[in-house]
Amino acid sequence: MKDWPPHIAALRDRLQARVIETHISWVLLAGEWAYKIKKPLDLGFLDFSTQARRRLCCEEEVRLNRRLAPEIYLDVVPITGDVTDARIGGDGPLLDWAVRMRAFDPDATLDRATYLTAGQIDAVADSVAHFHAGIDAALADSPHGSPEAVMYPVRENFRQIRALHPIPEAIDLLDRIEVWSEAEATRLQAHFAARKAGGWVRECHGDLHLGNIAWVADKPLIFDCIEFNPGLRFIDVTSEVAFLTMDLYSRDRADLAWRFLNRWLEHTGDYAGLAALRFYQVYRAMVRAKVDYIRAGQGDAGAGRAALDQLRLADRLRQPRRPALLLMHGVSGSGKTHLSQQVLEALGAIRLRSDVERKRLFGLGPLEDSSRIPGGIYTEEASRRTFDRLAELARLLLREGHVVIADATFLRRAHRQPMIRVAEAAGAPWRILSLQATQAVLTQRVRRRAEARGDASEATVEVLMRQLEEQESFDELEAAHVLAFDGGDDRDWPARITELQREFST
Repeated sequence: MKDWPPHIAALRDRLQARVIETHISWVLLAGEWAYKIKKPLDLGFLDFSTQARRRLCCEEEVRLNRRLAPEIYLDVVPITGDVTDARIGGDGPLLDWAVRMRAFDPDATLDRATYLTAGQIDAVADSVAHFHAGIDAALADSPHGSPEAVMYPVRENFRQIRALHPIPEAIDLLDRIEVWSEAEATRLQAHFAARKAGGWVRECHGDLHLGNIAWVADKPLIFDCIEFNPGLRFIDVTSEVAFLTMDLYSRDRADLAWRFLNRWLEHTGDYAGLAALRFYQVYRAMVRAKVDYIRAGQGDAGAGRAALDQLRLADRLRQPRRPALLLMHGVSGSGKTHLSQQVLEALGAIRLRSDVERKRLFGLGPLEDSSRIPGGIYTEEASRRTFDRLAELARLLLREGHVVIADATFLRRAHRQPMIRVAEAAGAPWRILSLQATQAVLTQRVRRRAEARGDASEATVEVLMRQLEEQESFDELEAAHVLAFDGGDDRDWPARITELQREFST
C-alpha cells in the first residue's frame, strides 16, 4: 500500500476503493461513487491548508463543474470518525470534506486513449465553444484579465520552478522562455486590455487538457475545472484553448491541435484572440512543467524528465512562424473544404470559410438555415461584405504570423486580387489550390450535401450551374501560383500536400 494518510487508507479499506492520487488530491473510486479529497497543501497558487478552506473549495468545485458535468458532480459530504476508522457521512468527529461524484471509468480520459479520432476532437471543440458562449464575463472593475493579472501566474511559474532546483539545461530554457514571455507581454499589453473590455475574459474551466476530458457514452465529459483560484479561472478564452492545443502538441498530435482550434473558431469567430495564442501556449507548457516538478518532489520517478520535455516544448512553441496565404479555388462540390481540412492539419493553418463567415455576418451559426433572413444572404452586396471580411481577417492573421487558408470559390478575379494584394503587402508567399471535377461528380456531391444538411454550404445544383458559366480564368501572375488538384480523385493529394509542407515549413 502507498504511504497514504491514515484516514485515506481507512476509507480505502472500508469502501474497498481504488485510490487515484494527483499532486493536489486523492480520488477514491467505490462502485458507482467517487470521492475526491483535497490534500492539506499550500502551494502558493492554491491553499488547501485548513479544513475550512478545503470545504469551501469542495463546494466551489461542485458549483463550477456542474456547468459542464451536472450528472457527475453531486454534493459535498463530510468525512467523520477516527483517522483509523474513517467513514463517509455519519455523526462522529469531523475529519475532512469530500466531493461526491458519480464514478466513470478513469481509463476513459482522452490522455489514455491509444488513438484520438477526428470525431472526438470535433465533439470536444463543439462542447467547449458552446460552454464559452454561455459563461459569465469578468466584471469590468475586477482585476481579472488585466495585463498585470495575466502576467502574475506567468511570472509565478518561473519563480516556483526555479525554487525546485531544476538541472542546468532547464535553467537555460527557463531563462530564454522568461525573456521571451516578458517581451511578448509588453507587446500584448493593449491586446490584453482590449480583450477584457470586449468580454473575452470569462469564468472558464481553467484546466482544459486531455486528462480532464473523458469519452463517456459516445460524447465528451469535461470535468475537474479550477475551483481553488478565481484568477486562474477568469481568463481569456484563448488561454483556455491554448492549453488543449499545447497538450495535443506534447503528444505529437499537432494535426488534431489545429483541427480543434479551427473547429472552435468556426463557432466563435474569435480570430482576434489568436494574437496571444503562442504566448498562452508557452504559458500552459510552463504550467505543465511546474506540475511535473511538483510531482517529482512528491516522489514520481518520471516526472522530472516530463518537466524537462515540457520546457523544451515551450521553447519550440515560442518560435515565430512564417506566414503564408493559400486560396482555395473551385466551384461548389469540387472538394475545397475537404482538401483544406487536410491542408490545415498538415501545415498548421487557420482556415477562413466564406460559407461560415457569410452566415456570421448575418448572426447565423455555421449550420443554421439562412432562409429566414429577409432578402437572403447571397446577394451581391452580401458577397462583397463576405469577401471584404475574408481579406480583413487574412490581413490580421498574416500580421500575427499564421498560415491562412481562405476557403471560398474565388471564381472571379475581382475576389482573388484583393486577397493576393493582402498577402503581398504582408510579405507572405501565396498559392492558389485549384480543384476541378466532372460535372456529374459535382452535381452528385451538391445534391447529397444539400440533403444531408450537415455543412455550412447551402449551394444548390442551380447555383453550381451558374458558377460553371461565370468562372473566370487565371491571369498570368495567378497561373504561376496555381497548384492543381484533381477534385474527383484524392489519391494524389497526400503527395501534393507534402509539397506544400516542404514549401511552407517553419
